[in-house]
Amino acid sequence: MLNFYTSIITTFFCLFLVSLLGMFLNKKNILIMLMSLEMLFLSASSFFIFSSIYLDDITGQIFAILILTVAASESAIGLAILVIYYRIRSTISVELMDLMKG
Repeated sequence: MLNFYTSIITTFFCLFLVSLLGMFLNKKNILIMLMSLEMLFLSASSFFIFSSIYLDDITGQIFAILILTVAASESAIGLAILVIYYRIRSTISVELMDLMKG
């Protein structure tokens, strides 16, 4: 039974690492960066849900709901900024994002 729990924790950790690599190694496409950030939030909330079920405590599930709420609002705001940026520049290149400094 312990091997099952360690394999699930390892799966969540690998998902977390893949999403971190997607965030830091991708410097050109902002959509992939947003998807990697969403995958990072999803792996963290899945780990909290699993630990809450394993420890028979509801705190992890509450944290998971809070993380998913933050992820949804971040996704909506990020995509809205991306649509406005695309309308102005007609490209979604991350290299030109430093021109938005104001």
